[in-house]
Amino acid sequence: MAVDGRRAFDADNHYYEALDAFTRHIEPAFAKRCMQWAEVAGKTRLLVGGKVNRFLPNPTFSQLAAPGVLEQYFRGNVGGPVVQLFGELEPPRPEYRNRDARLRVMDDLGLDGAFFFPTLGVGMERALRDDLPAGRAAFRAFNRWLDEDWGFAYQNKIFAAPYMTLSDPAEAVRELRWALDHDVHILVMRGADRAWAEVAG
Repeated sequence: MAVDGRRAFDADNHYYEALDAFTRHIEPAFAKRCMQWAEVAGKTRLLVGGKVNRFLPNPTFSQLAAPGVLEQYFRGNVGGPVVQLFGELEPPRPEYRNRDARLRVMDDLGLDGAFFFPTLGVGMERALRDDLPAGRAAFRAFNRWLDEDWGFAYQNKIFAAPYMTLSDPAEAVRELRWALDHDVHILVMRGADRAWAEVAG
């Protein structure tokens, strides 16, 4: 809620990717080298480069923890394994994947705008580190999905960050120019493997 008539801007919002975030716009030559979905032992699994990817335990986001369940954990008031604090999981809410539904929630929260970052996407560059051309193709496809579903400056309130891989500087410049032509305001990039390992623990 707004306080004394003042509203906020959230610099760390996230979305849950649609199932076709990496596949809707993938170039056919790279389709089998990038992301695919498969049924494995009765469960929907994400394949990256033909291998089951385990970056997230449920990359379909079919069941999720309710918003705010970790508030007391991050305030330092409770401890223990985080997974035990999630409580009963629930299906995804419309605002997790729909920008107009999200704008209504943002308005209820008193937010004038927000930067939006990936959930699944941040683990995919490393997953394709042994096939850099495929990694670049995957994120070209991802960025075009992101522009379609969320927008880089939707209603001047939702500022989704396209993912830039620097594995080929010339191609990164081309992708940046494309993003700038589509009114981008913020980017997301991953550091080197060592930095990633230090952050991930």
